[in-house]
Amino acid sequence: MLRDASELVQRLARDAEAVCRHYLSNGRRQGNYWLIGDVKNTPGRSMFVRLRESPKRPAGKWTDAATGEHGDLLDIIRESCGLLDFRDVADEARRFLGQPRSEPGSDYRPPLSTVPTGSTESARRLFAMSSPISGTIVETYLRQRGITNLGIDSLRFQPRCYYRPEADATTEIWPAMIAAVTDLRGHITGAHRTWLDPSRCDKAPVGTPRRAMGHLLGHAVRFGPSGDVMAAGEGIETMLSLRCAMPCMAMVAALSATHLAAILFPATLRRLYIVRDDDRAGDGAVAGLSDRAQSAGIEARVLSPQDGDFNEDLRNSDISALRAALRFQLTPEDVGRFLSTGA
Repeated sequence: MLRDASELVQRLARDAEAVCRHYLSNGRRQGNYWLIGDVKNTPGRSMFVRLRESPKRPAGKWTDAATGEHGDLLDIIRESCGLLDFRDVADEARRFLGQPRSEPGSDYRPPLSTVPTGSTESARRLFAMSSPISGTIVETYLRQRGITNLGIDSLRFQPRCYYRPEADATTEIWPAMIAAVTDLRGHITGAHRTWLDPSRCDKAPVGTPRRAMGHLLGHAVRFGPSGDVMAAGEGIETMLSLRCAMPCMAMVAALSATHLAAILFPATLRRLYIVRDDDRAGDGAVAGLSDRAQSAGIEARVLSPQDGDFNEDLRNSDISALRAALRFQLTPEDVGRFLSTGA
């Protein structure tokens, strides 16, 4: 079994062109080099990977002329696949080479990355390794759920996001929607992953297709800049459904009832619409957040769906019906401000 990082690099270097064709498929060969835009497989010519060994230059080494970054083929696997833990990188390299996976009990951990799995920095790197959702399975997935307002900077697509049911279980690879969790200043503190099934454009058939990582308490996935009015709820799809009806209102998804009750308030906030999910946990979050808002001098109002949540409302009717239902729950001032367009 290949156990050492340097041994993996040497084996990959023997098949450097095959590695590039697989993980940097948007590039092309020119002479002794593979040309590509960057290590994330962006089309272009600024990054070059040496395909053949020379006396002073081993095969598999790469340099990005635009950024000055450089590395080896393990780095290419890590960056192009969005991996953060060396065990996952090594397993993917072994899979490519047809070698057995690493032993669960192995104590070996080369210092490829010092970022702890599940940390804030790990979440930042995952988001940075992902790409815009336009033209991807994420866009298709959201459109199938009735969500069409998709100019969203806080969502990205990762084509090869690792999923591990348990710590010692076999790692699976699925495409995923990656959402940035940010603080009030817009700094990424965490990330949320929704693994998707490309054959059905639905959530992947795994035990927990949604998972968050990083520092979440008080923070949220944000849609639109903060203002004096904001809507806050649990789910990403729930808030994106409301955003279709009220694209100019700032919205946040806290990802769970517990985190919804604990969100931090922007200094400019004067009115908060608390988006209720039709369950006991949702009712508890509404009560807790409403009390906190009122104690902070913020007017709190509740938006309730007709069905289980607002995405169900959107899918079971249409955008006009959703706007009509919201019209009776908003203040008269906010009806004119946020529902006038297309109402």
